[in-house]
Amino acid sequence: MSTTNFDPAGYSVAVVGLGLMGSSITTCLLIAGHPVTAIAPVPADVETGRKRVQDNLERSFREGITTRSPEELMKRLTISEDYASLKDCKLVIESTLEDLEIKKQVFGRIEPHVAADTIITSNTSAIPISILQQFVKVPSRFFGLHWMEPSYTTRFLEIICGEKSDVKYAEWLYEIAPVWSKEPTLVRKDVRGFITNRLMYAMYREAFHLVENGYASVEDVDRACRNNAGYWMTLVGVFRWMDLTGIPAYYNVMKDLFPTLSNQTEVPEMVKDIVESGGKGVANAHGFHEYTEEEARLWKETFEEFSFEIRKLALKYPADVVKKKLQERRNG
Repeated sequence: MSTTNFDPAGYSVAVVGLGLMGSSITTCLLIAGHPVTAIAPVPADVETGRKRVQDNLERSFREGITTRSPEELMKRLTISEDYASLKDCKLVIESTLEDLEIKKQVFGRIEPHVAADTIITSNTSAIPISILQQFVKVPSRFFGLHWMEPSYTTRFLEIICGEKSDVKYAEWLYEIAPVWSKEPTLVRKDVRGFITNRLMYAMYREAFHLVENGYASVEDVDRACRNNAGYWMTLVGVFRWMDLTGIPAYYNVMKDLFPTLSNQTEVPEMVKDIVESGGKGVANAHGFHEYTEEEARLWKETFEEFSFEIRKLALKYPADVVKKKLQERRNG
């Protein structure tokens, strides 16, 4: 598969599922220039999804992410409940609930309507791709595409191979991901949670351990994350950070610290209690922090503002920033 002269305008993509995440992915693909067919398995999402995408495009236009008007980009979007609309799509991205039975049913509805060489992917955040491959007839063309919300502002994308995936398709997705303004990660060997979630949930587990055992408050743990990892992670990852700040120091700390870290395997009581009482975070003003309805709404708005602002800063420091500087010096 070649990426030479790849033109997104001639490459039709489908998104199955028009919830918050599916609408966000659809927005990203439209901005990249693809014709997009969006399938709404839930009928109510036909109109709510359309409005989400329209709102996302309008904000992206105002923020300068795209110079094309929302009206122009929306003309490339087809929203349907009919899976037969997928017949011309060369890439399908499933973005439904994290439920094996639902995904199995959706894959069964996708496959009869797409060509033999159409790549089928799942925007799952934790289910192993090798398990999902059991539900498709051609597992070699099936992969995970793990996006991050909001998909049209972040650089994040994980491409995950299952046991039966043909890696050449994954490498092709890796090559075209910059068209979507992504700096992708290729996960060549399937593992539950992939890379980012395994790293992040290890941190979440330790955060719960510190709070539930009285070492710190929720507010202080959040503050520590913001002012330490939050300060450098937009520029570098954990290994580059250790390179920059001195590997021997980490070695010495690891010897004494690792044995004391939490290895809890049960879901923390803190999160269990909130979920069982109906808490969803800012979505219903009931989470780890206390919110009035107005505060919850303002946090949601502030996060949206932040996602655009941090994108502007992050784009100044791409993964190859030092290579570019070296090249400029050699040319200068």
